[in-house]
Parts: sequence; C-alpha cells; structure tokens
Amino acid sequence: MPVRDEDRDRFEEQRAYLVGVDYGGGALSAEESLEELAALAEAADAAVVGGAIQRRDKPDSRFLIGSGKAAEVRTEARELDANLVIFDEGLTPAQQRNLEEELDVRVVDRPTVILDIFARRARTAEGRLQVELAQLEYLLPRLRGWGEALTRTGGGIGTRGPGETKLEVDRRRIRRRITTLKSKLGKVRSRRELKRAGRSDVPTVAIVGYTNSGKSTLLNSLAGADDYAADVPFATVDPHVKRGKLPSGRAVLYADTVGFISRLPHDLVAAFRATLEEVEFASVLLIVHDAVAPNVEGRAEVVEEILAELGARETPRINLFNKTDLLENGFGADRWAELGFDRPLGISALYGDGLGEAAEMLDRVLAEAGTAMTLRLPASDGALLSELYERARVVSVETDGGELVVVAVLDDELARRYERFKITVEAGT
Repeated sequence: MPVRDEDRDRFEEQRAYLVGVDYGGGALSAEESLEELAALAEAADAAVVGGAIQRRDKPDSRFLIGSGKAAEVRTEARELDANLVIFDEGLTPAQQRNLEEELDVRVVDRPTVILDIFARRARTAEGRLQVELAQLEYLLPRLRGWGEALTRTGGGIGTRGPGETKLEVDRRRIRRRITTLKSKLGKVRSRRELKRAGRSDVPTVAIVGYTNSGKSTLLNSLAGADDYAADVPFATVDPHVKRGKLPSGRAVLYADTVGFISRLPHDLVAAFRATLEEVEFASVLLIVHDAVAPNVEGRAEVVEEILAELGARETPRINLFNKTDLLENGFGADRWAELGFDRPLGISALYGDGLGEAAEMLDRVLAEAGTAMTLRLPASDGALLSELYERARVVSVETDGGELVVVAVLDDELARRYERFKITVEAGT
C-alpha cells in the first residue's frame, strides 16, 4: 500500500543535521556538547549525517545562528539529504518557526530530543504522567505557527509518546490537561510523603549522576536487584527504590534517579520533581561519575548545578568514579581529591571492584550524617525549630494549623530526643 504524502514523515528515516553554538565557557565545550547531542539523536532513532558549530558572542534573535550561517546549514543539509535539523540549544517558538521557513526542513531543539527519549523509556504510570506533563508544557507555547503539523499525529523526534495525541487539541484543552496532570502528580507526591514518613528510621541513599554513568548498574550491584541497565543515554527514567544492607548491618534504601545531562529542560526537572524528591530527602548522595568519559569535571559541574537546584548542595556525598576496569593507568584518588571531590573512590559497578570499600565508607558517612525524619512540632515552641536549624539539616517546613510539619536529617543523638515528635504511618495506610 502506498504511503500518503501527509503520513510520509511517520515512516521516513530521520536523517539529522546537527547545529551547535559556541558562546565560550560552559561546563562542556561546544564540540563535546554536539557529540552528546549526536548520541541523543541516535538514541531517538535518528541517523546523524552531519553538523556544524558557529561561534558567537550572543544568540541571534531571529535564527539563533546568523543569517549567513543559516544559509550554509540549508545548503549542507540539502546536499546530505537531511530531513531534520537539530539545534543544540533551546529554541524560542519564533526562532523555530523562522528556521523551518528558512531551512525548508523540520527543525527541533535539544530539549525536544530529550523529551522524546523520555517518552520512549517511561514505563511506570508515574513516569508517563511526568513525561506527558513536560511534553505539554514545552509544546504549549509552540502550537502557533506549526500549522498542519498539529492537525495529525506525526512521526519522528518530538511527536512520540504520551503527549502526541494532544497535538490535535487547542490550547484550552491542553491547559486543562496540564492542570489534571499536576493534580495527579500532587497525589503521587502525597503518597510518597506517607511512605517516606513510614520508613523514616531507614536512611535513604540517593544514587545520582550524569546520564550513562552506570547508576542503574550500581543499584543492581548494591541491592542485589535486576533492574534494566544499558550503555545508552537515559536507559531508565522511572524511579527505583531498593532495600540493602551495609557491613554494619544497618538497613538502607537505595534510590536510583533519572540521569542528569547538560541543558536538561527545566520543564522536565519540574515534572520529575516528585521523583527527584528522593534526592532532597536523602541522608547521603552517591554521585556516580563515568571515569572514562571526556571532561569528567565538566559533567560533574552539571550534576552539582542540578543538585543545587534541588536543594541538595549541602547533603553529604561520596564520589564514585565508575568503569575503572576500562582505565589503562588505574584510578588516581589523590588527583580527584585535589580537584575538590569529596571522598573519591574508584569502582567498577559491573564487576564489583571497590564496592566493598564503598559500602564501608557509606556506613561511616551515614553514622555522621544521621537519618531523615518527619516531625510534627507545636508552632508555639520556636526553640525546637531553632535547635533543628542549628544542629540538623532542615529540608522543609510546612504549617498545619497550629503545628509545623518539619522534614530534617538528624544525627543519632538528636533523633532520639525528637523521637516523640516523629510522624508515623500505620500499617496499611
């Protein structure tokens, strides 16, 4: 059966031409970022056929790149038979519209590619809700000017996943859907808070790091789990919490989180806030670095920026440099310590090298860091809250009538004193 012209883009191979802009500075160089974009495009089933980088002092308001460079991109994309141009920057709706008219080809940006991958990888109901919310919030201001592309279910990067059928509805219905999704995710957050309160005696260890650094493999090794793990960007985007035991016999909960990446869309961070709360409430962070990746320091800088956005800048951490089995000259802990990495340790999550030492270090750090607790304090007794701010790490404070609901990480001695204020959850709640 012949393919209709209006449906051709659903079956046509995506041949992508990549465009980056170098403003100078940044955690990753323009070349490194474009290489990363190529990996993302390939993960979204696009074949990368070429690319270009323009060096500028500031973005062009009309095309992001200059008009002359846009003409070059149009010529090269045509010569390479590209049917998709991907920009390594977030484009404004006007820039995207202008570029599609100028280049006469479909144009998407880096956030769209990342959202597309998340739409592919989300498996749980919660994950799909989060992805759909991020997609719709990103697409909403871009509805105008896309014309017939929104009158049907399209194909390729940016049209796949939970949000794709919503492209046929108007702004008002999309806004209503966004409101519904936020309400559902709010209920997810409430359920998480109940579960967290019920397991407050067990410290949470959040496994975080740049995408494709080996976080899921580490979770499987530490907790004896068998969750999916693969050597691709964003192999898993759904939350995973597994129970484990340390050498001291202390029980812990390992929480695997979605991987971080340079220029991670803000809408995606906001949508996944419920999942990433495990980072906020964690007693310790295990930050996983790919020891053989180029510019490890730059990727670590990106991770720290996102952790700061999540309110976890002061959380105790252990820096695990993974894939040491691939290093030719061994692991240099002294070098990483000199660069400011807290408690650097080389491991191979795949083969288990260094994991015993990592567990022993985690035991020691947890003993110092304490445990997260949810407390209900009388609002009239300001001395209690003052002491917590002075001696504990206060994560959040909310008012509930004449009481304060406080989430804080307390050391063992302080935790015993505040035990009477702890909120507990009855079985079956």
